[in-house]
Amino acid sequence: MIQKLITLEKFINKEALSGIILFIATVAAVIVANSSLGQEYYDLWHLPLGINLGGHEISMSLTYWIDDGLMALFFLMVGLEIKREMLIGELSSVSKAAFPIVAAIGGMLIPALIYVGFNTDNPYGFGIPMATDIAFALGILMLMGTKVNPALKLFLVALAVVDDLGAVLVVATVYTNEIHAEYFLHAGIIYALIWGLNIKGVKKLTPYLILGIGLWIYIHAIGIHATIAGVLLAFAIPINSKIDEKKFISESRKDLDDFEAHIDDIPIINHHQIDSLENIGYNYDKVQNPLIRLEHNLHGLSAFFIMPLFAFSNAGVLIDFSGINENLMIVLGVVLGLVIGKPVGILGLTYLASKFGIVKKPDELSWSEILAVGFIAGIGFTMSIFITHLAFVDESIIAAVKLAVFAASFIAALIGVVLLLRVKKA
Repeated sequence: MIQKLITLEKFINKEALSGIILFIATVAAVIVANSSLGQEYYDLWHLPLGINLGGHEISMSLTYWIDDGLMALFFLMVGLEIKREMLIGELSSVSKAAFPIVAAIGGMLIPALIYVGFNTDNPYGFGIPMATDIAFALGILMLMGTKVNPALKLFLVALAVVDDLGAVLVVATVYTNEIHAEYFLHAGIIYALIWGLNIKGVKKLTPYLILGIGLWIYIHAIGIHATIAGVLLAFAIPINSKIDEKKFISESRKDLDDFEAHIDDIPIINHHQIDSLENIGYNYDKVQNPLIRLEHNLHGLSAFFIMPLFAFSNAGVLIDFSGINENLMIVLGVVLGLVIGKPVGILGLTYLASKFGIVKKPDELSWSEILAVGFIAGIGFTMSIFITHLAFVDESIIAAVKLAVFAASFIAALIGVVLLLRVKKA
């Protein structure tokens, strides 16, 4: 348990810094969009870029390359986190997984219903208030330090993983373009080859990633949002290492002894020592879990480059409240879905499920803390903006929704922090 909390603290430390960088990128985008450089800002992200691979051309604007291309890497990391949690983490058993799964379902279902209730004639944006921005949510808990129950952080991580899985399913099944069924066979063959690598015990990541590019191309060609390729690839990445820890320790100890035995007076290492170091490096690669190694490598790239770039390219919105009046029902659906729907769904469904004996509330958590986390989970931010661009094409609607997401995320975060501080004092 102690080791798990240490690992969690390291994870959340990165998320906290990522959340700060995301906030800076968002503020910068809004400032630039409303400055004299506003037109240049919009022209940059609409710049068309294309590639041609074997007669198959893919041409999109720079924004779409970020949203469909770089975000596929983000969703690859999300998929790796989901698989890890399901195999060895907080979702690896029914007893551990039941409570956060019920919480996540409530936190997705109620916001969606609230949105649909305000927009019965056009419910297509229901996925916007379902999303949670895990970087901001965990970042806030980390910035509060010892004022937050460590078990609460663990609960939020598990909840967010299930929330991410829900977002993936919604994107894959709802927010798709026209389906081109002729490319399903191509995607299926490539995905079968990827799983063939897994079954054959291939641990090197390079062949998986190369085939993953092909999978992304054909998923995009089908019309399904291309980020789903990242999740599909993640599920096929092996988690087992090539050699076990004891063998690694034994062989590394021999190589270290050999390295020490060949120490001499020459101020450079000799070829015997070079061989020892190469053997250690070789075994170092073999003992690592491919899934964990790839997740670790992607986390920094995602937290400190992909998501800030996504925020800077997508968060720039003109501060014009006239669009809010024109799209009032959509705005109300988003704001109330995030601010009211998230906490009501998370607290309400877990409370009912526990009363009927379906799940058991962790002893380390109080209902007041779960309510506070419900509000923290109402920080939709970048994930809500991502789904906004999938749900709508009208720029005036997108702008109004972005303002709604900003306002709702701020309100939800503020209420959540106040509740956590009150719980701590009590």
